[in-house]
Amino acid sequence: MHPAADIARREKAAAKYKPTQVKLLLLGEAPPCDTSRYFYFENVPKHDWLYVYVCKGLFGETPVAKLRAEKPAYLTRMRERGVFLIDLASGGMKEPTPKKLLPLVPDAVARAKALKPETMILIKSQIYDVAFQPLRDAGLRVIDARIPFPASGQQPAFLRGFRGAIEEAGWYEEQS
Repeated sequence: MHPAADIARREKAAAKYKPTQVKLLLLGEAPPCDTSRYFYFENVPKHDWLYVYVCKGLFGETPVAKLRAEKPAYLTRMRERGVFLIDLASGGMKEPTPKKLLPLVPDAVARAKALKPETMILIKSQIYDVAFQPLRDAGLRVIDARIPFPASGQQPAFLRGFRGAIEEAGWYEEQS
């Protein structure tokens, strides 16, 4: 598939789950390079770690098989509670480095401001490193937490950091 078509497909999938009012905006690094996987794609049978661990952080210890089987329902639940994810980069990136990510920050700040989130959480340590201060300088409420990506053995650290960040944000699962 052509990169522009991949981006359009991801944008369409994300639009379906975009809340009317964004209460909690998550900023990730980039969609997976594997174009069959994406946070908002409804049928991702494996390697969907960001979605799985965001759900575990938001909604508790739901079994992975249930999270995958009922992905549209969980994405709808996130939308209803005002949770939305965007990425710093619009396309997959091989070996993202701060040098490659820094030029993308102004656009991400503009997109975040346009969504008018109540609070933001940054996912992946290097996203925090390049985007935290510019987002804060733009007047956005960004939780000061450096959270690793939930893969390669970092899942427990992600859950601890993410749960702490959502608690600091004042976000609770019972909200509607």
